[in-house]
Amino acid sequence: MYKNKIACTLLTPIALALLSTPAAAAITLYDEDGTTFSADGYVNAFYVQTDTDNINDDLDRDQARVKMGFLPNYIGFNMGKQVGDLTLGARSSFWVTINDSETNSTSSAIDVRQFYGTIAGDWGEVLVGKDFGLFSRSNILLDEMLAGYGQVSDTLGLVDGGGVSFGNIGSGYPYPFPTAQITYRSPLMGGLRIAAGIMDPVDTTDDSAVGKNYQDAPRFETEITYQFDLAGAEIYSWINGGYQTSENTDDSVDDVTSQGIGYGVQAKMGAASLVASGFDAEGINPFFTNNAGEAVLREIDSTGYLLQGSYTFGGKTRLALSYGKTEDDGNGIGVAADYETRAVGLFHSINDNLTLVAEYNQYEIDDRTNSQKIEETDTVALGVVLNW
Repeated sequence: MYKNKIACTLLTPIALALLSTPAAAAITLYDEDGTTFSADGYVNAFYVQTDTDNINDDLDRDQARVKMGFLPNYIGFNMGKQVGDLTLGARSSFWVTINDSETNSTSSAIDVRQFYGTIAGDWGEVLVGKDFGLFSRSNILLDEMLAGYGQVSDTLGLVDGGGVSFGNIGSGYPYPFPTAQITYRSPLMGGLRIAAGIMDPVDTTDDSAVGKNYQDAPRFETEITYQFDLAGAEIYSWINGGYQTSENTDDSVDDVTSQGIGYGVQAKMGAASLVASGFDAEGINPFFTNNAGEAVLREIDSTGYLLQGSYTFGGKTRLALSYGKTEDDGNGIGVAADYETRAVGLFHSINDNLTLVAEYNQYEIDDRTNSQKIEETDTVALGVVLNW
């Protein structure tokens, strides 16, 4: 029952839309006369064994896959040019899945998740184009398990999916979908940085329903970060948020206010790292900040948090522990539900460009409306990650 309600909505198109960041050490292809051009990329594959215990016993199974992890494979290009007092830049990144041939022959689609330009000076930077949103941005970028595998709920249609896993999406934070935007970022001011932007608003109802949904103002998003040292620890803290209103041409359809706030702190001391983050949202899909496309016009309340710790041994091997939870009042599967992820990951760096990953992940969905467990999925993943 639950699976049929959501699998068609979230399977391949949404599962492909996950997050990464440009590689720290891109390959410089051109650097002359104040003009630069570089490329970066990310390639990964995991052997995965998933054991699913479903509320419907007929759906219990132990499934083997070879898949991408939480981050898909991509190649990115970066451009920069100094023009007087201004630095002009641009980035484009192209994302693909390696799991396109199981049932559909070869049918890889290129997902352009970033395509933007930047104008920067002493006063800060303006970004114009398509990039990841600000609400929930640092929550996911500072996830200790970002280069791992994560949860693959069968109820959400992910075990058989052709795209990536969900990591901690939906069990700790929503995914900050790439969107058209105009965003300003301040220069770093004694550890403080402010970002604010207007985003292309998202629909919260299907136009085939009563009336037509519309937004008479853009979506507003912002993020404030502050980094400082305290008692020998490096602290990075943040707060971010988003706000949008949606109306309908039919007066009988309620207006929707979509608003959310995210927050968190990361503390690093030597080889140890601790991260705690959370969010609270209303009128926003608890999995995706773009409301998973044209969802039913509704008021949805959700809240979640993510607690993590890691320790790096010998500068090469990092052990990470993670626990995340999201509670929502009936968006995803039609009932009030809790989504929980527990994970332990081991990341061993062969060198700066090659990492081996071993991860155990346990994911649960509990139906609070009917006081019953919908699913428990245990996943073991062994992977290879290359980046440049």
